[in-house]
Amino acid sequence: MRMTSILSVAIGILMCEGSQLSVVRAEDISPEYLASINKGLEWLSRHQHRDGHWINTGSFDRSGEANFPVVMTAMAGMAMLMEGSTIREGKYHDNIRRAVDWLMARSQPNGLIGNPRDRDEAVRYIYGHGYAMMFLACVVGEEEDPERRAKLIDILDRAAKFSHFSQSNRGGWGYLSCHDTPNDDEGSTTITQLQGLRAARNAGIVVPNAAIKDALKYLHDATNDQGGVLYSLARGGGGGEGRKTLTAAAIACSFSTGEYDSPLVKKWFKFCRSNLPAIFFSANNQGRMGHDEYTYYYFAQSVYMLGEDGWAKLFPDDRGQVLKWSNFRKGSFDGLVKHQATDGSWGATEGEWWSASGPVYATSAYLSIMQLDKAALPLYQR
Repeated sequence: MRMTSILSVAIGILMCEGSQLSVVRAEDISPEYLASINKGLEWLSRHQHRDGHWINTGSFDRSGEANFPVVMTAMAGMAMLMEGSTIREGKYHDNIRRAVDWLMARSQPNGLIGNPRDRDEAVRYIYGHGYAMMFLACVVGEEEDPERRAKLIDILDRAAKFSHFSQSNRGGWGYLSCHDTPNDDEGSTTITQLQGLRAARNAGIVVPNAAIKDALKYLHDATNDQGGVLYSLARGGGGGEGRKTLTAAAIACSFSTGEYDSPLVKKWFKFCRSNLPAIFFSANNQGRMGHDEYTYYYFAQSVYMLGEDGWAKLFPDDRGQVLKWSNFRKGSFDGLVKHQATDGSWGATEGEWWSASGPVYATSAYLSIMQLDKAALPLYQR
């Protein structure tokens, strides 16, 4: 590894470790929400395989569907990191370490984190790569063993290069590398790569500026006149209809890269405020939409970053509905508690609060949302 990479990572690790001091100043979580969080974390802990990975299945049969173990392992690991546990200490440190070990073993010589020959990963391995890069970047600063830390740095260094190598000529990413599916791209995979690359940069990994710059341009080019992000530029934009899920995720990615008040962010926020169903702001279960957990996961990050006065700063003359984290938290968290299964999961029992992506993803996503106030990870700190 180049000496510059090692020095960059060392600086990034010091910054990340210093940032975690803000945990003691995080807002208290109400007992009701904390009980829900703890039940969910225990469910995740029980469903981790002995070798450290999670899969997409729950207590009912999802046979025939890909289990996406890299995605699920990274997402579940992130939820446990947000609890405050680390690879070294905390209630879930053993779960986190086993997840890290499993993902490290999936790193390929070309930098891909995953196994493109595995049926459960092959169809959309770019998703797993992005989430795994994000998770591993969030643990590298806590690894005390010099040999393991050096290995993690090398894995992340190659992972960032693989992401850039896999980027389409429009700046986005498809389900597979652009070299496997030439110039394919779509919004959700682009977003996972952006957040993964940002987390890697936070950890001191050298990330090509062009990768992030081109990805942000992709999201700009994929935004229609109404402010919605199109499904795909390569596939004709899905008829020109803006997707609520992708638009919510685009805001979170823009914030991750340091773009907080651009005209595009304002456009995306207004689109979301006008188009997201009431479920995102109240405790009832009316107005459901496809991929709720995915949309919640990213939109919550965005509203959390807004805090209480961010909307007024973005739109000082706006007289419409003002988005505030406290209002969003109250409505959405009450809804999450209400619809959590008795075993602690979301979507693990058939008929319990629908989830398109399976119970491990849904439970991990909702737990991440409900733990944002803990400010345990620099990636999600204001």
